[in-house]
Order: sequence, then structure tokens, then C-alpha cells
Amino acid sequence: MTTVQIATAILGLLAGIGIFLVACSMLSRNLETAGSSKLRHLFDGASKNKLLGVGIGTLTAAAIQSSGATTVIVIGFLNAGIMSLVQAATVIFGANIGTTVTGQIVAWGMSGGDGISTTVIFSGLAGIGAFVSTFGKSDRAKTVGGILTGFGMLFVGLELMGSSMESFADYEPVRAFLASINNPILLVVIGAVLTAIIESSSVMTSVAIAMIMAGLITFAQGVYITMGSNIGACIVSLLASMAGSLNARRAPVINLTFNIGGAIVFLALDFLLNIFAGVGIGTPFEILFPGAPQIQLAMFHTAYNIGKVIIALPLTEAIVAFAERVVPDGATGEHAGQTGKQHTYYISDALFATPPIAVQQTKFEIINMADIAMRNAKIALEMARTLDFSRREEFDENEEELNYLNRELARYMARLFGEQLSEYDREYLSHALHSISDLERVGDYATNIVEYAEKLSLEEHTFSEEAQNEIAMLEEFIEKLYVQVMHAYVMKDEESYANAKAAEAAIDLVTEQMAQNHVGRVASGVCSPEVGSHYIGLISDAERIGDHFYNLTKARRGLQP
Repeated sequence: MTTVQIATAILGLLAGIGIFLVACSMLSRNLETAGSSKLRHLFDGASKNKLLGVGIGTLTAAAIQSSGATTVIVIGFLNAGIMSLVQAATVIFGANIGTTVTGQIVAWGMSGGDGISTTVIFSGLAGIGAFVSTFGKSDRAKTVGGILTGFGMLFVGLELMGSSMESFADYEPVRAFLASINNPILLVVIGAVLTAIIESSSVMTSVAIAMIMAGLITFAQGVYITMGSNIGACIVSLLASMAGSLNARRAPVINLTFNIGGAIVFLALDFLLNIFAGVGIGTPFEILFPGAPQIQLAMFHTAYNIGKVIIALPLTEAIVAFAERVVPDGATGEHAGQTGKQHTYYISDALFATPPIAVQQTKFEIINMADIAMRNAKIALEMARTLDFSRREEFDENEEELNYLNRELARYMARLFGEQLSEYDREYLSHALHSISDLERVGDYATNIVEYAEKLSLEEHTFSEEAQNEIAMLEEFIEKLYVQVMHAYVMKDEESYANAKAAEAAIDLVTEQMAQNHVGRVASGVCSPEVGSHYIGLISDAERIGDHFYNLTKARRGLQP
């Protein structure tokens, strides 16, 4: 080979890898968008049992074409404290199986007879998909076009890689160098390092398949490189967890332990098979799929990861315990957003790897914010009724957290708008921005009520017993409204909307009656005008609290999932 030919082959290889990476990313984003609701339901069931966790991890990684992204989702859930380490471990195990789907697609796509190459046929989908994306009117059409384009570009990249590999295969020094690398452990390390650089085991496996097809490496070498690729892929979760919570930083330890432990077990098995039977762990696949080395490697990769899960699943608790020893309680570096008084409970920047899940967690965070707002509304009315300020510190902490959540959610949703989302998710976020503003206003009106109570206390006045009873009744009505609003917010059914509307109308009637009763008490001298002004302010602010809670229901109504 001339210098020009070598440079051309290298550039062609880099171009092929680049296109393949872009294709994986495009395919992943569009599959997430198309199956966002199903993806959410999958993770909703992650806590049922170990096998279900493995299944969820497998399906999710297969759907979004990335075990790394699936692990990042898990890290986000761990940051939010809504998934245990055992649950997370089983999902991570399954993700390692799901990520082998890309290799299967590539391997079977490269198969064919003497007719038109299936690689060329599938590559043509890139053009069809681009046409659909460009001229499609609906979001669904654009998403389908993106899926077709990403799928087709996988094979465009593969074709470029394959052509470059064939050029290198004709260059004897390269062939001799690669043939000299036959140490299994060294090949595993090479696979791990190269995968860590490109951050994708799917791409590394596909490169290995192209090398085998070009005759650059043997099937046995491909087996060891593929085993190493699973270890190298852990770099994605390691990077995602660096600023995470304690459990989030244990997740990549679990992933590394699973993959390094699996590699050790299967390398030992390979060593024993070679000594006592003269065969390797890849021999059964050579027998089952003769003359198709690309399918042999893809099938080995899938079987290898299934085998690791079978071994690891009974040892889940032991693997988790090991991760807890490696990252013990009290380890430094805890994420600022997960410690102290102010923190988010459900959202995490790690979830941006899968925007549909991030949107789902935004809804949970808003529900949590609503719960804090309701607690403060109750505390405020209780203070006004009893002039007992023993919970004032709790009230102030809640108010600070409401303001913090308002800022964080606004920032989070603004960033989410820049991600690829379904039309429904984008519309939901638009309404959600108004919802967090409503909840922040609930906190402000609760603060006003507390200030009325403090003024009463300073003036050495109290509300009359009748007024106190009315405030207690108003508190019950607001709580009933809150229950109906939250039910409507989650369920989105017409009955819930009707119940919430009726509860809000009842508060309007109650506050109107309270104002009329108060006028009578002032006229009869039961209440002084000074106390009366505070009472009227309280009634007005309480009625506005009801309005802002009810606005959450109006924001959800009309959104079609």
C-alpha cells in the first residue's frame, strides 16, 4: 500500500465509525420519541422482581440502542431515590443483553446470497428516511423518518468501515501485526480501551464484525475483543455518576463488577475448554452458523451476556454489598443537589440521556412540589387559627424549597425543550411551566396568611371562636380540593376534572359566606375593624390558593397522551 492508500483507508475507517456513531444516536433519539410512553411504563415496573428488572433493562436498551443510556437512566432514578440498588443492578444486567441487538441487526443485515447486497438495500433506507423526515408534515412522520435514516446510516457507516478493513487486509504488515496479537487477556484489554474511547460497545462489536468479514482478525480474536467491549462501555455510567448521589456512584461499580467478573469467568472457562477439549468458548457458534462469521460473533455476544446474567442474578445482593464497600457511606463528593434542605427528588441531569423519562420525572417533581405547597397552606391556616408558631421554622424551610424547586424545574424544563420530544411531551412542558408558577404563588399566599397571624399576635388580638371554626372549615375544603386536583392531574379523566371543579366552586361559596359572616361580626362588635382587615385578607388569599391549585387541573385537561 502507498502512503496515499493508507491515509485513504484510515480516513475511510474514521468516516465509517463517525457515521455509525451518528446513526446510533439518531436511531436512539427517534426510538425514544416513538416509544416514550411505553418506555415510561417499563420503568414504572422496575421494582417488582429481579427477572422483571432484567427484562426491563433488556427491552429498554434494545429500544434505545444503548446500554450506556439505560444505565444513565438508572443513575438518574438512584439520584432521585426512587430505585433501590438491587433493582438498579437487575436493570443494568438486562441492559447488557439489550445492547447486543445492534450487533444482531448489523450481522444479519450483512448476510445475503449472490443478489443485491442486503447492506446496500438497508443503506438505501437512509435516503428514504431523509425524504420522509424532510417532507413529512406530522411529528410522527418525522420520527419514523428519523428511525429509517438512522437504521440506514448504520449500514452506510458499516460499508465504509468494511471497505477500509478490506484495504488494510491487503496490506501484509497490518495482517501480520494483528495475527500476532493472540493473547486473550490482551485482546480483552484492547477491546475495553477502544470501547472506552468511542463509548459504545455496539460500535466496537460492529467494528469487530467488519474486521472479521475483511479477514483482518479471526473469530476467536473477535470473541475476546467483544468481551472487552462490555467492560469499556462502563465508562459512560462512570462519567454520568461522578456528580451523583451515593447510590448513583455505586451503580457503575455494579456494572464494572458484573462485566469484569463475567469476563474472568468466561476466560477461565475458555482456558479449561482449550486444555481439556481443544476448543474455545466460541466453537459452538462456529458449528451452529458455519460460513457466517458475522452471525457467529453477534450470537456469541448475546449468549455471553445472557450467561453473565444467569451467573450474576443469584449473586445480586453480594454484588450490591461489594459496591457499598467500594463506595462506603460517608464517601466524599456527594452531589450538592441531593444533600441539605433544598434538593430535587425526582429529576436529575443524568436523565437528559433519555428525554421521555426526564419528562415523566418532571411530572413527579411537580406533584412533589404541590405536596409541599399544600403542607404550607395547612400550616399557615393553622397558625392563623391558633397563633401557635411552633412550626414556623418548618414553614420557612418549605417556602425556601418551593422557591428552589420553582427555579430548578424552570431550568430543567428549559433544557428539556432543546431535546427531541414528542408533541405531547412538548405540550405538557409548556403547561407545566405555568403549573410550577401556580404552586410558587400558593407558597406566597400562604406566607401572607402567616404574616396576618404574626400581626395579630403582635397586636395581642385573636380571631373570634366563630372565625376560628370557619378557618378550620376552610382548611378542610382546600384539602378536599387538593385531593381532587391531584387525582385529576394524575388520572386525567372527566370525572376527576368535574370533582375538582366542584371543589373549587365550593371554596368560592365558603369564602363568600365567611366574608358575609365577618361583616355581621364587625357590625355587632364581636370583631374589631383591625382584626377584620386581617381576616378579609386571609379569606382572599385562601381563595386564591384554591384558584392556583385548580389551575393545575386546567393545565392538564385537553392534553392527549
